[in-house]
Amino acid sequence: MRNIKRKALILTCKMQGENNRLITFLTKEDGISTSILYGGPKSKLRSLVSPWNSGEINLYNDEVKHTSKITDFDVEKCHMSFRESLYKTMAANVATEIVILTKCAGSSEECFTLLNGFLDGLDLLDEREGKKGFIRFLFRYLGLLGIQPSDFNCVKCASPFYSRNQSQNDVVYKLGGAYYSQSENGFICSDCLKSLFDSKERQQLFELTPRAVAYLNATSVCEPSVSRRMQLTDEEINLLQQLVFSLISSGVGTKIKSLQSGTGIL
Repeated sequence: MRNIKRKALILTCKMQGENNRLITFLTKEDGISTSILYGGPKSKLRSLVSPWNSGEINLYNDEVKHTSKITDFDVEKCHMSFRESLYKTMAANVATEIVILTKCAGSSEECFTLLNGFLDGLDLLDEREGKKGFIRFLFRYLGLLGIQPSDFNCVKCASPFYSRNQSQNDVVYKLGGAYYSQSENGFICSDCLKSLFDSKERQQLFELTPRAVAYLNATSVCEPSVSRRMQLTDEEINLLQQLVFSLISSGVGTKIKSLQSGTGIL
């Protein structure tokens, strides 16, 4: 097929020569692809094919020269608030780099849906809620990579970190802290922590709260609206960020440059 159309999300644009650009984009069908965009600074198409814009892309593939060029791009969604928020730009950069480094975690269709949903939501949220959205995206992406914790009870005593009071329709959280252990890939309650770990081992754990564990559980198994409604303190958000940043860095297996450059902003 020489001429094809795809629903695409633009990931990166890099200069190639004086006037052309090498465009990396994501589609459900083909995953991550690259194509050449011809035209100088005055080209209307060049202004449309920008990072994180999504829509219908038209491609011409030359089977003899083994090249691909973009002939048209009908933008359906753009994220104007990214231009005014350094945080949103950095978060979108990190998400994009992770997707490229992991090649969609082997699932281009799920990745396409997840990344588009994150960018669309981030565009609508303020910075604080954007941080929660970023945590949700990264934790769900850990699921695509197959390294997301699968048990949200204490991995030692199996006690739950929260329960629902049916009579009052309220959530009751376990007293004490909740600690993530990388070796166990799970969470440990305060009671088990005292008897199973020495002080050196405790320093290697990520400290959370039972409510933060409940948030990750909801992110993993519930409809997105459930975790979006859950309230977290600023401290809980920061602790969760530290955890998911560490887990995604380990999962990718190589340096995430945009995550490092975003220190102090993200």
